[in-house]
Amino acid sequence: MKPLKVLQLLPALDSGGVERGTLEIARALVAAGHESVVLSKGGRLVEQLQREGSRHIARDLGRKSPATFLHYRALRKLFEAERFDIVHARSRLPAWVAWLAWRGMPAGARPRFVTTVHGMHSVSRYSAIMCAGERVIAVSDTVRDYIRTHYPASRWPHLADERITVIPRGIDPAEFPRDYQPADEWLARFHAEFPQIGQRKVLTLPGRLTRLKGHHDFISLVGRLVADGLDVIGLVVGGEDPKRPGYAKEIRERVQAEGLGERIVFIGHRSDVREIYAISDCVLSLSSTPESFGRTVLEPLAMGRPVVGYAHGGVAEILGELFPHGAVAKGDVIAASQCALATVRGETPAVSLNTRFLLEHMQAHTIKLYRDLNQA
Repeated sequence: MKPLKVLQLLPALDSGGVERGTLEIARALVAAGHESVVLSKGGRLVEQLQREGSRHIARDLGRKSPATFLHYRALRKLFEAERFDIVHARSRLPAWVAWLAWRGMPAGARPRFVTTVHGMHSVSRYSAIMCAGERVIAVSDTVRDYIRTHYPASRWPHLADERITVIPRGIDPAEFPRDYQPADEWLARFHAEFPQIGQRKVLTLPGRLTRLKGHHDFISLVGRLVADGLDVIGLVVGGEDPKRPGYAKEIRERVQAEGLGERIVFIGHRSDVREIYAISDCVLSLSSTPESFGRTVLEPLAMGRPVVGYAHGGVAEILGELFPHGAVAKGDVIAASQCALATVRGETPAVSLNTRFLLEHMQAHTIKLYRDLNQA
């Protein structure tokens, strides 16, 4: 069977879920003997991409300027010269440029065009480009339902249901193994860095310091449990948003004002999040807006650690599959506190084994979609 030549397009290769998914598919393509090419303006992940066997083409299609659309002519020449089998757009502005280039090619000479809807963008003609692929990948049932609701076939006749394929994001069980135990050396270093933890029960809220992540609800939840006499400590794992320093100051000041300075610790961005999940008695997901998927919910659950979260969006899907006892209504801090208390006391069932949200499934299903479309 002839190997495929696949181009993925995105704005940059720095960090984030879209970038992670791009590298995961690139790696799988190379491992399966296909040719993998990624086009972006560059970034710190380019070195890893190339080390893992893919080729990188540097071009800035993510700059929000009308001039960016003019790149479609150069991109069309690239398509003609490289003769890609698949062009896979993962972000709106690169998708527009790629679509303009692709649309102007003779039908028999075009690559096949794929898009992935990674999140619930604002509903607009601009965002609708992510539904313009010959196949549209939705990263969760939530995203599929969002597409169906906001881009119905009655208004967008090209977007028939058969074009939409749900391929959930997934994790590698080797990266987040079930019942993982951190090394003694790591435990000693971590407890020396944060001696406030001691023997307290650990509640963890992962996510950058942005208002949407529910830090105020987390402060309320920890405060309730402390007031009820439970010896807990809350870890806030995530870096500050440089664009919104006022929010980080706001939540830190509230922690001090409520006398929780020894009970809620801001530990910043961490590369050892797996170890932090492993020592957590309960992980929280308290986002005020629905997540398209919910990776920081899946990772601890895959390790067997209980998660209590607001049951909307992709988080509801993951909790429903692996730990329904952790699902509470959005914004219900009292219910979340009670559920967290039950998990800390060991009064909830064990987390189910993750057999659905696996990286190898995501990779295999994506490559199958490429091959099926190429042969159609």
